[in-house]
Amino acid sequence: MRTCFRMRIVAKKYDSLFIALFTTFVLFGTSATVVGAALPAILRDLHWSYGVAGAIMGAGAFGSFLALYLGGKLIDRLGARALLAGGFALDAASLVFFGATPSPMLNIGLYFALGLGQGCLEVAVNWASLHMDEEGAGRPMNFMHGAFSIGAAAGPFLMGILLASGLGWTTLYRGISFIYIGLFLVTFVMPLQRLPKAGKPAAGNAKKAGGAIRYLGFIALFFYVGTELGLSNWAAEYFVRDFAWGAPAASFIVSIFWAGLAAGRFGIPIFWKRARPDRLLVVLSILLAVAVSLLATLGFGGNAAAPLAAIAVALAGFGASCVYTSIITLVGRASPDDSGSAIGVASSGGAFGSFAFPFLMSAIATAWGVQAGFFFYALMAFASLALCVVLVKSIQVKLARTN
Repeated sequence: MRTCFRMRIVAKKYDSLFIALFTTFVLFGTSATVVGAALPAILRDLHWSYGVAGAIMGAGAFGSFLALYLGGKLIDRLGARALLAGGFALDAASLVFFGATPSPMLNIGLYFALGLGQGCLEVAVNWASLHMDEEGAGRPMNFMHGAFSIGAAAGPFLMGILLASGLGWTTLYRGISFIYIGLFLVTFVMPLQRLPKAGKPAAGNAKKAGGAIRYLGFIALFFYVGTELGLSNWAAEYFVRDFAWGAPAASFIVSIFWAGLAAGRFGIPIFWKRARPDRLLVVLSILLAVAVSLLATLGFGGNAAAPLAAIAVALAGFGASCVYTSIITLVGRASPDDSGSAIGVASSGGAFGSFAFPFLMSAIATAWGVQAGFFFYALMAFASLALCVVLVKSIQVKLARTN
């Protein structure tokens, strides 16, 4: 029976819910990465500068930050169903109209709404994944975010096909919006009532220790998610500018990055079932930092270095695969009686990073070129590694005191 359980990701009673949320995160991943894959075409068609592109990405990230932070605090009161329904509605509405006009202000507002919706979906799915994890090893979380990676890899791939065929990049945005409408309706029959109820909030020293750990998670994810989404949003433009690739071909580089993420998020839970989230976090953070540094350096080689750069992109994706999920799992386990708020605070750090980094990246790219921005991302990957080490040590100390 124990071996059979390990072959499953969640208990049988959660199967239908897991499938519904898995589908949600596939679509979430698609909608989150198509802007990066289409960035060269968007800049050309709408005559936007790097500054406008950075402002739009930043608006989406700020919306996600607000939704994650507030949603984490309210999910126990409102319920996951309300957050899911609100997220689907906001995302569907924003994707219907994004890019219909070149107005920067209107598109900034639409992308802010998209970020709000994505934040609502993320905190609800993270919360549900944590509560479905009866083993405590983070396998449901890794698989769920593997779904995100599937969508994130498929989105740029589909965008590349659309661009190569001459169809407008907005076609994919409109198609995704209609699927979101369908998922909005599905939300009302999801068996969310099967998830266990949260316990009473912890008090005293335990609460203080858990609070410190969630804010360490906030800072670690600030650096990590800013780096992850920065690579996704700017990889296509980097290969156009520094490796002399065409825009349709460069869009597939984003798919390579997310394919590496998907390989790690599915492969590690299946083939390395006994992997501890704390050790996994440190090992993969090291790989991510080294791979991003290599990618930035290869820009000096131009088109001749492009094949090696593509390999570095895949390695960076694999290195990034379980960093986010391990942090969320560890933070949630450190605050078992207040997990909704804990994972909301920690994951909002990632959203804040994805809000701040686009402005920094657009400024760096405008002043010194896109390659300089990738050296910046390498530095941030090492900062994320350092914070992950501190987070792991802090959790070990907390558990030792508790025991």
